[in-house]
Amino acid sequence: MKLLIVLAFVAFASAQTPCQNIRTRAQWGSRSTSLTWMATRPPSGFAIHHTAGARCTTQAACDTQMRNIQNFHMNTNGWADIGYNFCIGDPGQVYEGRGYGRHGAHAPGFNARALGHCFFGDHSNVLPTAAALSNTQAFITCSRNNGELTSGHWVSTHRNDRQSATACPGQALFNTVSTWDRFHSNP
Repeated sequence: MKLLIVLAFVAFASAQTPCQNIRTRAQWGSRSTSLTWMATRPPSGFAIHHTAGARCTTQAACDTQMRNIQNFHMNTNGWADIGYNFCIGDPGQVYEGRGYGRHGAHAPGFNARALGHCFFGDHSNVLPTAAALSNTQAFITCSRNNGELTSGHWVSTHRNDRQSATACPGQALFNTVSTWDRFHSNP
């Protein structure tokens, strides 16, 4: 009987979409913020970034990365919170940054009109894991299906932001993302 319960739980957990299995701010240990969020509902775009820092391969390491990025954004950049709406690590777990319905601080030309989604690590020469890539694509789809992105949304990268073009999200990741459905180089 215990084996059946365990198998049923595993089947349920694996059937969840990334939108149903987001690691919340409380779960990764977010700092408190007093930011008055500026609503962006629903945004028309999904902007992809990389952190250009370390990758994370475990939940504990990814939790630490989220806290480190939030501390850098708040203490060094002087921002009110972490700049990204969501992040993802090598295991494929999506992490809530600012979350849905909130103006980001990830790319000036995209902040008010796109969810900012970062991959942990430097993806100039190496792609994120298959789990991170496929879960990001599934996250885009379920976000749209849940009304968190417009039905006609676009996907782009930080380097395509005309106001702050950079090498982000790294050449390897850019090459992959530029083949995705709804990719726009000039949104």
